[in-house]
Amino acid sequence: MPELPEVEVVRAGLERHVVGARLTTVDVLHPRPVRRDPRGPAGFAAALTGRRVEAARRRGKYFWLPLDSGDALLGHLGMSGQMLVQPVGAADERNLRVRFGLDRGGELRFVDQRMFGGLLVSAGGAELPPEIAHIARDPIDPEFDDELFVARVRRRTAGVKRLLLDQGLISGVGNIYADEALWRAQIHGDRPGDRLRRGQVVELLGHVRAVLGEALVQGGTSFDALYVNVNGESGYFDRSLAAYGQEGEPCPRCGTPIRRVAFMNRSSFFCPRCQPAPRIPRRV
Repeated sequence: MPELPEVEVVRAGLERHVVGARLTTVDVLHPRPVRRDPRGPAGFAAALTGRRVEAARRRGKYFWLPLDSGDALLGHLGMSGQMLVQPVGAADERNLRVRFGLDRGGELRFVDQRMFGGLLVSAGGAELPPEIAHIARDPIDPEFDDELFVARVRRRTAGVKRLLLDQGLISGVGNIYADEALWRAQIHGDRPGDRLRRGQVVELLGHVRAVLGEALVQGGTSFDALYVNVNGESGYFDRSLAAYGQEGEPCPRCGTPIRRVAFMNRSSFFCPRCQPAPRIPRRV
């Protein structure tokens, strides 16, 4: 699933190519991507046709385009969603779901193979769509509260990786970047938050920011052709991964083979030497 860097790359592309444009036409080619919009496909299209895009914003893994009506086009890429800017007349993508005509020429296209992603019109959501108001700020947001995050982590008994994936605590961090930050901090993902020192949490947060920043510079992480930016280009941060997806490869720090374990219907990757598993207190 696209994480913060991938969605931020898409947001930045929309800011460059779509902000200031008016949506002249809206064609919903499959109803599933707009299933969460109570207006239905026809109402979704009617609410957007003729509206001008005022900005491109993001919170965590969601992006939205504020409109001159005060509403917003809110989107989530799901597992395989793409927002592409194409010239008029370009061949339709195989999994094209929604097409937006732009008054400046060209088209904005929502392409989604697996259709776990989606779009909706958020009424009055230009500043912050109410549908995502519960999601915490992300660590590259200037208004992210470091001290509050550290305090909340140290009050929780859940494993620290679960806390990094908790979008109500810190948004935008997914499986890939959590594993990479934990490897850099030399912390096992099962270490309970309340068993971490303040300095460890501060250091981990710094590594989270560093990993996300490096991924942004490299255009995100692309393991296949499903994640691309608005120009259809893949990111290449996957070439820099030290832990995630590296099962059996030597740890870049100590040479011990990276291990993979099941985690929340996904996988966790870590170095068993650099990131020793926490000891579970023996019950008497």
